[in-house]
Amino acid sequence: MKDTIKLNQGAGGELMDEFIKKKILTAFGKQSAGEVPLSSLDDAAVIDDIVFSTDSHTVQPLIFPGGDLGSLAVCGTINDVAVMGAQPLALSAGFIIEEGLATETFETIVNSMASISKSAKVPIVTGDTKVVEKGAIQEFMINTSGIGRRTKILDENIKEVKRYRIFTQRWLRDSNLKKGDAIILSGNIGEHGIALLSFREGYGFETKIKSDVAPVNGLMERALAEGGLVAAKDPTRGGLANTVNEFAEKSQVGIILHEEHIPIPTGVRSACDMLGIDPLEIGNEGKVVFGVVEEKAEEVLRTLKKHPLGKHAAIIGEATTDVKGVVLATTVGGRRNLHKPLGDPVPRIC
Repeated sequence: MKDTIKLNQGAGGELMDEFIKKKILTAFGKQSAGEVPLSSLDDAAVIDDIVFSTDSHTVQPLIFPGGDLGSLAVCGTINDVAVMGAQPLALSAGFIIEEGLATETFETIVNSMASISKSAKVPIVTGDTKVVEKGAIQEFMINTSGIGRRTKILDENIKEVKRYRIFTQRWLRDSNLKKGDAIILSGNIGEHGIALLSFREGYGFETKIKSDVAPVNGLMERALAEGGLVAAKDPTRGGLANTVNEFAEKSQVGIILHEEHIPIPTGVRSACDMLGIDPLEIGNEGKVVFGVVEEKAEEVLRTLKKHPLGKHAAIIGEATTDVKGVVLATTVGGRRNLHKPLGDPVPRIC
């Protein structure tokens, strides 16, 4: 039987990771360049102190509780640049539109992009538009790319890190964790995936749960100004479980998470229980997972809580050499291995 590409190979998690490494990096890996190359599989690349990232968005439905395709596209790329420790500067936007899309829907999405990019102070400066035959795609897809630059605030953050341990990197990378570093989550998880799934399937949870889609560059700036950050990543496809496993794998260190400290809204937990979904595997679009030197963890946490996006922030774990991979200390006193999910349990959410 002819081998074909499966939907879950683009849904984050282990299957997508394997697909990228075997089918994409084998083609492009040899031409990797820059201080943070493609082969590192961080959220963005770094070329001559310029951070560069790109992302394509195929969410269904196009408009959902708390956001839409446009806000998702803008925030997703801003966030990928910001979590490297850079200041996002500008975006591009590429539209692929199915013939027959309602003009009103298109205008809603484009106006949303304009509003978010303006509020985040990251303008859309170039782009491209294509219209394809009906049936060629599903309504509307957007690709956004973004660039960012190094700032003094990142350098000051690294100086603060070096007060407490040896640190040789110049950017916040997935591979930077060391034993003792604290894991901090900036807020509630699971809201984006559950809001979208509920609205799409008509479960009714959307009356209480809205997507968390938001640009995190302001939050990152506050955290960097406090100092002590060694890593940062937005837990999108594959959720928190995927993110911390990437940290552990690339840093070659174990991570223990404490279930009781992970902020999961009651509505999200109830929905996940009903649907048989693990909230730790659900994608988010306005959160950050930080690696912070132990000595600065409480100060960074207090700083995050002062920002609107960080009011539910919590220290949820630590890097350690006592375990391999990621281990979840459960609320009932046991422990279980938290593996990288095969894919996000809620498809087409970004």
